[in-house]
Amino acid sequence: MTRLSGINTTALSTWVEQAKSHVHRGRVADRTPRLNMANPYWFAVHICCVTGQNYSVGDTDYVFPLMSVVKAFSLLYLLETFGAEKVLQWVGVEPSQAPFNSLDQLIADRGYPRNPMINSGAITLAAKLPGDNASDRTQRFCQWLNQLAGCQLKLDELMLASVRLTRSPANQAIANYLAQSQHIELPEISLDTYEQICCLSGKVEDLALIGKLLAVRDGIISPKNRRIVNAVMLTCGLYEASAEFAVRIGLPMKSGISGGLLAIIPGAGAIACYSPALDTVGNPVAGLAFVETLAQQLELSIFG
Repeated sequence: MTRLSGINTTALSTWVEQAKSHVHRGRVADRTPRLNMANPYWFAVHICCVTGQNYSVGDTDYVFPLMSVVKAFSLLYLLETFGAEKVLQWVGVEPSQAPFNSLDQLIADRGYPRNPMINSGAITLAAKLPGDNASDRTQRFCQWLNQLAGCQLKLDELMLASVRLTRSPANQAIANYLAQSQHIELPEISLDTYEQICCLSGKVEDLALIGKLLAVRDGIISPKNRRIVNAVMLTCGLYEASAEFAVRIGLPMKSGISGGLLAIIPGAGAIACYSPALDTVGNPVAGLAFVETLAQQLELSIFG
């Protein structure tokens, strides 16, 4: 299946311009002062194909933090490290209809996070990353990704300082409740780890390269773990809009509030976008418009 071979840069540039016409429907995240500095009209796309071909269009030199896109890869890392049986005791795989930072949802579920793509699940998994402290955990995880994917992610210290300056009360409450319900042990270290891994940063090409880990049968990642992560991305990766886009696009996807968006075409490649203007759910407006056009034009849906 190499349906990505139907791409050419002329068509890509046209689809990018079409996607950018949707930007006015979104707004840049104001979660931290540093995130809020992004220009809503920045747009970059990088596509990595299993054939070795790469396509890049737009503002591809911008460096941005992965933010919630990293959740798919902390899940993958822990599956590879500890195995599915153990990891799925820590966190569920059920979609949530509540916002990604909902404490009410966690309380209703008695402290067992619905899935790894919402903050309660991601903070729980951050608590389980191997390492002596938050910085050690982040460094080991970052090295693992860079070595496996051949990318150059690194911790953005200025973004981390900005996140710490305006620490989310919702995330603090989630971490405290996870500790109270005995799902994690050290809420402060867990939250610090979560904030650090969200500030791992790179260019859109780096995002596509880590995405390729989920697309390619390479003998490095266990096929079972790849299937689990792709399935959870499909059903939970775009928060409460996941089901809608599973129908409209039909690809495993994960978004982040910095404007990162990753779509996986199993067996064919990965599409990474950077587009900082978000919709009300927290997904990049132009990025989703672009991937939807691409999926329709090239018939990329995993459902045929």
